[in-house]
Amino acid sequence: MMDEDQSARVTWRDGRLPVCARFDDPYFSLADGLAETRHVFLAGNRLPARFRDGFAIAELGFGTGLNLLATLIAWQRAGIGGRLSYTSFEAFPMAADDIARALAAFPEAQAVSAPFLAAWSRGEERFALGPVMVEIRRGDARASLPRWPGRADAWFLDGFSPAKNPELWGDGLMAEVARHTAPGGSFATYSAAGHVRRALQSAGFQVERVAGYGAKRHMSRGDLGGT
Repeated sequence: MMDEDQSARVTWRDGRLPVCARFDDPYFSLADGLAETRHVFLAGNRLPARFRDGFAIAELGFGTGLNLLATLIAWQRAGIGGRLSYTSFEAFPMAADDIARALAAFPEAQAVSAPFLAAWSRGEERFALGPVMVEIRRGDARASLPRWPGRADAWFLDGFSPAKNPELWGDGLMAEVARHTAPGGSFATYSAAGHVRRALQSAGFQVERVAGYGAKRHMSRGDLGGT
C-alpha cells in the first residue's frame, strides 16, 4: 500500500546525489547518471537508430526526469522530424526544487531543462518539450498502467531496486508492460535480477543479459516476440 503522502522524500548524499528516503536508493548512478541513462535506456533500446515520427516511449519510474531530458537531447541530435511521445508512470513524484538541484550535476541536461521544470512547477502532467509530447501518469503503476490506452515502441524500466521496490517488478506488471508494447517493441533496464528477467520472458519478451554500466556487470534488454 502507498502512503497517503505520495510525494518523494529526498535526502542528499555528499550534497549532490539524491536518494529516495522511502526506498533508500539513489536516483541515478554514483558515477555518471547521464552516461548511465544513455548506456542502459537509449542504447539498450537501440536508440536513436529506431527513432521515427510518432515513436512512443513509456517508462516506469520518472524520478528526476533525467531519462526524459537525455531522450530529448538524443532526438534533437538525430535530426528526426515530427513528434515523439513520452509517457512515464510515477507513484512518488519529486518536488521541482529537488529535481532542479539534482539536474545541476548534469550541465548538458540542465541546459535543456527549463521548460520541463517550469511545467513541473505548475503541476502539469501533460506538456510539450519541443518535439517531445510528455505525459506523466501519477499513482501506482499497478493501477494506472492497465488503464493506459497507449502502446510503447520502447520501455524504460527504471524503478528503484527490485529488492527495495518489488511492487514495480512483479509478474503482473511486467505482463502489463508487454500488453502495452507495440509489435517489434523493446525494453531495457539496469536490473539483471533473475526474477525480473523471468517475469519479462513469461510476458512474451525475448530477454538477454548484456554488459551493464560502470561497475554494474550486467543489465537486461529485450524485444517483444523476438522481433
